[in-house]
Amino acid sequence: MIEIELKGYANDRIFEKVRGRFEFMRKEMHEDIYYQHPCRDFSKTDEALRIRIKRFNGHFEAFLTYKGPKLDDMSKTRKEIEVPISDVDAYSDLLTSLGFEKVLTIVKVREKYYVEKGVTITLDEVEGLGKFIEIEKLVKEEKDIKNEVKKLRGILEDLGVERFERRSYLELLLEKLKKNGSQT
Repeated sequence: MIEIELKGYANDRIFEKVRGRFEFMRKEMHEDIYYQHPCRDFSKTDEALRIRIKRFNGHFEAFLTYKGPKLDDMSKTRKEIEVPISDVDAYSDLLTSLGFEKVLTIVKVREKYYVEKGVTITLDEVEGLGKFIEIEKLVKEEKDIKNEVKKLRGILEDLGVERFERRSYLELLLEKLKKNGSQT
């Protein structure tokens, strides 16, 4: 599957518009542990590998996720492979035993909203970065990307999003840490 995703900077006004217009699905706590490949630099190949731990409504889910390079110039659209996992520690040990190194852990609170069939909006409060809004849809064919990006961007603009961001939270936080002279 191809994940079409657009992200923008948000504020309280945008959060309230989403809460008033769309159907609330759930609130989640995310802990995303990112890994670096031992033989290629994901920051140069525009790829990502992470373990995501999700907590919501007393439940726990975890996934190993690979994200391929972005497929267009306007969005964060990319191939995504996500595999549910039950033992986070065992998968983390497996990755580090194979030479993968932990890069950084991103923590966020996410509110998820239903827009229409196949389309969701999330409101994210990311530790160290602030508030963001994301809209996403899964498609099967690359030929559908351009039209869907335009449609999704229109929804975000209608909500008041003026500034879009193609970089991942990992890229943004690493850049901020580097700028502030902090170590990862």
